[in-house]
Amino acid sequence: MRAVQFSEYGPPGVIHVAEVEEPHAGPGRIRVAVRASGISPGETYLRSGTWREVVPTVLPYRTGFDAAGVVDEVGDGVTGVSVGAEVFGMTTMTGRAANADYAVLAAWAVKPAAWSWEEAGGAAGAVETATRVLDRLAVGAGHTVLVQGAAGGVGAVAVQLAVARGATVVGTASEHNHDFLRSLGAEPTAYGAGLVDRVRALAPAGVDAVFDCATGALPDLIAIAGDPARVVTIADFSAPAHGVHLSHSAPADETDAAFGGADPLAVHGLDIAVGLAEQGRLQVPVAAAFPLAEAAAAHELSETRHARGKIVLVN
Repeated sequence: MRAVQFSEYGPPGVIHVAEVEEPHAGPGRIRVAVRASGISPGETYLRSGTWREVVPTVLPYRTGFDAAGVVDEVGDGVTGVSVGAEVFGMTTMTGRAANADYAVLAAWAVKPAAWSWEEAGGAAGAVETATRVLDRLAVGAGHTVLVQGAAGGVGAVAVQLAVARGATVVGTASEHNHDFLRSLGAEPTAYGAGLVDRVRALAPAGVDAVFDCATGALPDLIAIAGDPARVVTIADFSAPAHGVHLSHSAPADETDAAFGGADPLAVHGLDIAVGLAEQGRLQVPVAAAFPLAEAAAAHELSETRHARGKIVLVN
């Protein structure tokens, strides 16, 4: 089968499609014939070598964490799903390899009929991450939340999940994405110099929590929240120096050597997402869809950090 991988660190051009052996569903797992799969911004850092000192990477490295497809193998002990079902979900954090013709999923849910394959293929990672951080921040009805980097793949989903919880959301993005954020239910503002004053004008009663999906603004975000404990980032590695939690995840049965202790995976978010999607309250914005063979171009777009929503590969 085909699988996207890189065998050396470098620019997007080192990404290529290789012929590899098919994986199979072990106990507690399912295998899907992949229809679409997501591009993870974090994997562009792995591929470039930026994270080589903090994230051990065995080469060749097969990419992809989330995927959607048709179940064609069901492992021992799995119930509630059968061959032929349309699902979306995620691989293990260490196993990855979802950007392929077949992928083994460790967590999954039924694909909402309202979502295209492209939307479903990029959904699971963003939903799990957004749910994990919103849970840690205990975001609920009546709260005001700032999402920094709200137009990206995780940010756009986080806005909608926070709104569904009954929160008021302020989101930062480039001005050309402000109408997009309004369509998701957020009050938009620009990022950069003057952010503290702009947010205070939009939320004069204060901000209860800050979800940082970008980098470089933690001092301002702490000032907005009033306490570093009310800020969680998924992107800024300087977080410990500011007393801010850097959220990442790994299942309990996997070794996690990077960035200290991991947060528990919020896989319950997948079923929540299905319910919201069926009510028309959760979309997964897709910035671009590339054929599997053009994974290098997808990585190149991801590295611009200006994609509105998820970047996906289609089979």
